[in-house]
Amino acid sequence: MRIRPKSKGQKMKVEKSSNIKKLPVEVEGAKKAAIRWLLSKDDGAENFAMRMFELQPGGFTPLHTHPHEHEVFIIEGQGILMYEGKQHKFDAEYVIFVPGNEQHQFKNTGDSVLRFLCIIPASAS
Repeated sequence: MRIRPKSKGQKMKVEKSSNIKKLPVEVEGAKKAAIRWLLSKDDGAENFAMRMFELQPGGFTPLHTHPHEHEVFIIEGQGILMYEGKQHKFDAEYVIFVPGNEQHQFKNTGDSVLRFLCIIPASAS
Protein backbone atom coordinates (compact mmCIF):
# COMPACT_ATOMS: atom_id res chain seq x y z
CA MET A 1 0.00 0.00 0.00
CA ARG A 2 1.30 3.43 -0.87
CA ILE A 3 0.69 6.30 1.51
CA ARG A 4 0.27 9.71 -0.07
CA PRO A 5 0.23 13.06 1.72
CA LYS A 6 -3.13 14.84 1.72
CA SER A 7 -1.57 18.21 1.12
CA LYS A 8 1.82 19.59 0.30
CA GLY A 9 4.09 19.44 3.33
CA GLN A 10 2.26 16.61 5.11
CA LYS A 11 4.20 13.42 5.54
CA MET A 12 3.98 10.21 7.44
CA LYS A 13 6.18 9.77 10.52
CA VAL A 14 7.33 6.55 12.12
CA GLU A 15 9.85 7.08 14.91
CA LYS A 16 10.78 5.58 18.25
CA SER A 17 9.97 8.07 21.01
CA SER A 18 13.40 7.70 22.63
CA ASN A 19 14.95 9.02 19.39
CA ILE A 20 13.06 12.32 19.76
CA LYS A 21 14.95 15.01 21.65
CA LYS A 22 14.02 15.35 25.31
CA LEU A 23 13.97 18.97 26.47
CA PRO A 24 13.85 20.29 30.02
CA VAL A 25 10.62 22.05 30.98
CA GLU A 26 12.03 25.48 31.76
CA VAL A 27 8.90 27.17 33.02
CA GLU A 28 8.60 28.82 36.41
CA GLY A 29 6.99 26.37 38.82
CA ALA A 30 8.24 23.20 37.10
CA LYS A 31 10.75 20.86 38.73
CA LYS A 32 12.54 17.76 37.41
CA ALA A 33 10.32 17.79 34.30
CA ALA A 34 11.15 17.06 30.66
CA ILE A 35 9.13 16.96 27.43
CA ARG A 36 9.38 15.25 24.05
CA TRP A 37 7.30 16.76 21.22
CA LEU A 38 6.33 13.44 19.60
CA LEU A 39 4.02 14.91 16.94
CA SER A 40 3.47 18.57 16.17
CA LYS A 41 2.98 21.13 13.43
CA ASP A 42 6.63 20.52 12.47
CA ASP A 43 5.58 16.97 11.49
CA GLY A 44 2.58 18.17 9.49
CA ALA A 45 0.07 17.46 12.28
CA GLU A 46 -2.57 20.12 11.64
CA ASN A 47 -5.08 19.32 14.38
CA PHE A 48 -3.30 17.95 17.46
CA ALA A 49 0.11 17.86 19.13
CA MET A 50 1.24 14.81 21.08
CA ARG A 51 3.77 15.35 23.83
CA MET A 52 5.38 12.95 26.28
CA PHE A 53 6.24 14.32 29.69
CA GLU A 54 8.75 12.69 32.01
CA LEU A 55 8.76 13.71 35.66
CA GLN A 56 11.53 12.40 37.88
CA PRO A 57 10.70 11.40 41.49
CA GLY A 58 9.62 14.55 43.31
CA GLY A 59 9.11 16.35 39.98
CA PHE A 60 6.08 18.32 38.84
CA THR A 61 4.66 20.51 36.12
CA PRO A 62 3.76 24.11 36.99
CA LEU A 63 0.39 24.84 38.57
CA HIS A 64 -1.26 26.65 35.68
CA THR A 65 -4.37 27.46 33.65
CA HIS A 66 -4.85 27.91 29.90
CA PRO A 67 -7.81 27.92 27.49
CA HIS A 68 -7.18 24.55 25.81
CA GLU A 69 -8.05 21.08 27.07
CA HIS A 70 -5.66 18.16 27.66
CA GLU A 71 -6.16 14.48 26.97
CA VAL A 72 -3.64 12.51 29.04
CA PHE A 73 -2.63 8.84 29.17
CA ILE A 74 -0.35 7.67 31.99
CA ILE A 75 2.27 5.31 30.56
CA GLU A 76 4.16 4.50 33.75
CA GLY A 77 4.67 5.69 37.29
CA GLN A 78 2.32 7.17 39.82
CA GLY A 79 1.32 10.60 40.88
CA ILE A 80 -1.38 13.07 41.66
CA LEU A 81 -3.26 15.56 39.56
CA MET A 82 -3.88 18.82 41.38
CA TYR A 83 -7.15 20.05 39.90
CA GLU A 84 -9.00 23.08 41.23
CA GLY A 85 -7.44 22.62 44.67
CA LYS A 86 -8.10 18.87 45.03
CA GLN A 87 -5.73 15.90 44.67
CA HIS A 88 -6.57 12.98 42.37
CA LYS A 89 -4.31 9.90 42.55
CA PHE A 90 -3.39 7.96 39.42
CA ASP A 91 -0.95 5.37 38.13
CA ALA A 92 -0.15 3.51 34.91
CA GLU A 93 -2.92 3.18 32.33
CA TYR A 94 -5.13 5.91 33.78
CA VAL A 95 -6.71 8.36 31.36
CA ILE A 96 -7.24 11.96 32.42
CA PHE A 97 -9.24 14.74 30.81
CA VAL A 98 -8.46 18.29 31.91
CA PRO A 99 -10.92 20.87 30.53
CA GLY A 100 -9.69 24.26 29.40
CA ASN A 101 -9.53 27.18 31.83
CA GLU A 102 -9.11 24.92 34.87
CA GLN A 103 -6.10 25.15 37.19
CA HIS A 104 -4.05 21.93 37.20
CA GLN A 105 -0.66 20.37 37.93
CA PHE A 106 0.86 16.89 37.60
CA LYS A 107 3.14 15.63 40.40
CA ASN A 108 5.27 12.49 40.58
CA THR A 109 4.68 10.86 43.99
CA GLY A 110 6.50 7.61 43.20
CA ASP A 111 10.07 6.33 43.37
CA SER A 112 10.49 6.02 39.59
CA VAL A 113 9.90 8.16 36.51
CA LEU A 114 6.33 9.28 35.78
CA ARG A 115 5.80 9.21 32.02
CA PHE A 116 2.60 10.37 30.33
CA LEU A 117 1.26 11.35 26.92
CA CYS A 118 -0.51 14.68 26.65
CA ILE A 119 -2.55 15.62 23.58
CA ILE A 120 -3.40 19.28 22.92
CA PRO A 121 -4.85 21.21 19.98
CA ALA A 122 -2.16 22.10 17.43
CA SER A 123 -3.19 25.72 17.77
CA ALA A 124 -2.01 25.64 21.41
CA SER A 125 1.47 24.33 20.62
